[in-house]
Amino acid sequence: MHGNGFPEEDFDDAGFDGDLLEEELRQAAAVLDPVPVGLRQLALEAYALHDLDARIAELTFDSLVDALPVRGVPEAPRMLTFRAGELTVDVEVTGEGLIGQVLPPQSARIEVLGGPQTTRPVTVDTLGRFTSDQPPTGPFALRLRTGGEVIVTEWLRA
Repeated sequence: MHGNGFPEEDFDDAGFDGDLLEEELRQAAAVLDPVPVGLRQLALEAYALHDLDARIAELTFDSLVDALPVRGVPEAPRMLTFRAGELTVDVEVTGEGLIGQVLPPQSARIEVLGGPQTTRPVTVDTLGRFTSDQPPTGPFALRLRTGGEVIVTEWLRA
């Protein structure tokens, strides 16, 4: 015990309590730089849509980041590729909606996730192609149900 009544292991060589300092910093950050209400709500909605047994399809290509800009095409569609094991999902995001394909082609059910109240089912044809006439308007992800497996893409901002 230190002379102040606290166990010795709570203090480092400089004589202050790291846990107490961390808590004080957290409280100061909460007051001085709080998490925006909208961001907190998005995080809660994303968690509510989380599938505990789902595999995550990793984003492997995003034309906003990975493609070179094309001259003369001011509003080029956003191209995305997600991969989970052998499964690939290619998606084109436009102002009119989504167009995509599941490869290898297989029967699947796809839902466009945008929040607990905005889950929209999308039909997949025998060649793995799908379309949605509603473009995502905020953070979104895709949930694929293929056979007995559930795959969810990473969340992206539209």
